[in-house]
Amino acid sequence: MKVFDFDNTIYKGESSVDFAFYMIRHNKRIIRYIPTILFSLVGYKLCLLKKEKLEAIINDFFAGVLDGETSPEGFVKAFWEINADKLNPEMLRLIAPDDIIISASPIILFDGIREKLNTNNIVGTEVDLEQKKITWFNFGDNKVKRYRELFGDREIDAFYTDSYNDKDMMAIAREVYIVKHGVPKKKT
Repeated sequence: MKVFDFDNTIYKGESSVDFAFYMIRHNKRIIRYIPTILFSLVGYKLCLLKKEKLEAIINDFFAGVLDGETSPEGFVKAFWEINADKLNPEMLRLIAPDDIIISASPIILFDGIREKLNTNNIVGTEVDLEQKKITWFNFGDNKVKRYRELFGDREIDAFYTDSYNDKDMMAIAREVYIVKHGVPKKKT
């Protein structure tokens, strides 16, 4: 069985960041979050942000943008109509029905593209839209915790990711592939 990270692995870019900017274009009052989004993205890519800090930043964003009128659910379908071409067809071909996609991106983002991902085994960050906060942040060691909860000790033959933020998932896989520019290379 193979397990795949999503952002910069299957999706060319950071889907949550792209989705946030998509929402900003459709709700101008969200624009005040641009500096925080950019700062967080840089910190995340450099593996400098701790899970708790990143979760607090995301919760602050949700509290500011989920006002009852603006619902991410309403934007997801339109977002994927524009961004589905960022799905890497070569990576999608590697995914079998029994494989798993495990991501820090909110699970709501996958609702618009499940049929394109070749598997129903999709695990992501869980958000309570009414409470406007994360209920499970699927990041770092939480990915392994959730994987174990859902799939037990099922062996991971190959794990595909772009980031060393996934070092905990790497540690439980027999083989690891680092995806750069859409191309997986076996980690030695």
